[in-house]
Amino acid sequence: CSNNKRDSENFMSKSCVSIIDYGLGNLFSVTRALQTSGASEIRIASSSEDILNAERLVIPGVGSFRDGMNGLERQGIAAAIREFASFGRPILGICLGMQLFATKGTEFGEHAGLDLIPGRVVRIPMTDKSGATLKSPFIGWSTLELHNSLNNRDNPIACLSPQDAVYLVHSYQYAPESETNILATYRYGDHNITAAIQSGNISGLQFHPEKSGKVGLKILSHFLETVA
Repeated sequence: CSNNKRDSENFMSKSCVSIIDYGLGNLFSVTRALQTSGASEIRIASSSEDILNAERLVIPGVGSFRDGMNGLERQGIAAAIREFASFGRPILGICLGMQLFATKGTEFGEHAGLDLIPGRVVRIPMTDKSGATLKSPFIGWSTLELHNSLNNRDNPIACLSPQDAVYLVHSYQYAPESETNILATYRYGDHNITAAIQSGNISGLQFHPEKSGKVGLKILSHFLETVA
């Protein structure tokens, strides 16, 4: 991986990636999935220096928005993530890792996020439009409806086909201020739920690619090959 934290023009290796460890990530599964997807070198990033020296950054996460932001702030790495994002290098958030890109989250009170893609993290609907109860959290497989991804190859799900299925576990969803940031949704009852987002070099997946079989590995492989 590069040791020049401000050189965003040339990557030493497209398959060198750093995974942030802030106490809430599924590090083993994500590491194995990235290895299987072609990563030649994987580093665990737990300090500002680790993050700023990364070429590609992955933020995994399992848990609440509040605990996620508390973990980043406790380790003093929230500012480093914002700075890394400004370099133009690829950064991918998975599940809670994606939600932390938001301006604010509403889980266990209202909390400030990284504010990398303007929006709010809100609870998924508890009922459909007819009033029928929906289970929360949503746990299971769902097919994706692709939105703004097919005309832009520089995003992690540009490699997918319509109706590819992925695995999700969540009670809250990202609601971006601009729908142009939505790459994909899935149907939950009669609601569209955000499944993937992007703004420039910053991408997020609500689902778990490391648990989504061949489809998930294809996404991670495409992320490793894509230069933002």
